[in-house]
Amino acid sequence: MPPESQPGLPGVRRDYSAYEKGAEELIQKLGLTSNPDLVRDIIVTALRLSEDRAERGDVKVVSSSIRELRYAFKTFAPFTRVRKLSIFGSARTPHENSSYLQCVDFSKEMVQRGWMIITGAGGGIMRAGNEGAGKDRSFGVNIRLPFEQRANTVIHGDPKLVTFRYFFTRKLMFVKEADGVAFFPGGFGTMDEMYETLTLVQTGKTAPIPLVMVDAPGGTYWADWHGFVERLIYRGLVSAEDNHLFKVAYDVKSAADEITRYYRVFNSSRYVKSRLVIRMNHAVCDETLRRLKLDFADIHGGNIEQGGMHADEAMETDLAHLPRLWLDFNRRNTGRLRQLIDVLNAEPLPEPSEPPCRTASAADDDLGGATGE
Repeated sequence: MPPESQPGLPGVRRDYSAYEKGAEELIQKLGLTSNPDLVRDIIVTALRLSEDRAERGDVKVVSSSIRELRYAFKTFAPFTRVRKLSIFGSARTPHENSSYLQCVDFSKEMVQRGWMIITGAGGGIMRAGNEGAGKDRSFGVNIRLPFEQRANTVIHGDPKLVTFRYFFTRKLMFVKEADGVAFFPGGFGTMDEMYETLTLVQTGKTAPIPLVMVDAPGGTYWADWHGFVERLIYRGLVSAEDNHLFKVAYDVKSAADEITRYYRVFNSSRYVKSRLVIRMNHAVCDETLRRLKLDFADIHGGNIEQGGMHADEAMETDLAHLPRLWLDFNRRNTGRLRQLIDVLNAEPLPEPSEPPCRTASAADDDLGGATGE
């Protein structure tokens, strides 16, 4: 058999058009119309795994992870536009512990503010989060472990409980579905989730979201940890501006305010053709826009303007009416970006009886100009 026809031979380029054609024909035969191009790519990738003669264990990982994610996406889909908060903390925290009681109260407070709660579905802080939120406002993303991790009695049997085999698929859902994250004192698992979430936000691999470390009044858990972070900053291993990526709170109201205040003016964000788009709940005034241009020129070069929706956002119809800020963010200084969002959220809210705030460019800006096209 010549090398060109040997399946799975490293370094040999192959023509996969037959795979693509077969996948396309299958999709059309089944009448699938949702994201057919991406579904085709998944099918072709699976076929190539077989041709590569991948180890059965490797193919099993791919197969299981796709099934887990598909089911998780389906579970969360009906609640896409509901704000959700992921809560992390020790599975070993007893019910009478002050952190447990505080987490129950915190979750109740967030539900009263219209949010839903996501926990790991286990005991301790996870159960406290589900208990405070109640089953109707709770999600559980469980993990199969040989010990410790059974779904708690609050979320057990609920259709919003998803059980994962792999940590990486579970972690993806924790962050992907969260509009904010709260961390309570915990062990290695809590530290793992906290550092991973911080890293994703710091590196811009996830959208900017509020992160709050919650401790009981007079507690030292997060103060001790923050002291370690300060030593990292002193050694030049972490930027001082990264201190703005999170807040430490010592009471329920402060923690809840930190999360919900983040969405006072800021609504959401995404990239369109390399530009960062910040959707806002209302337009900002000239004075605020000038301040954002001057005070944060180090992260956007002065290229920030107010405009409307881009055609690439057309599928997000429920966000179409929101005004936007368009900026050439350098994708590096996420701590400074958080500071910009904080300034944005300090913008005075218009009174219902007042006319819309006059803006520098929202009314007459050409959208193409706003995106650099």
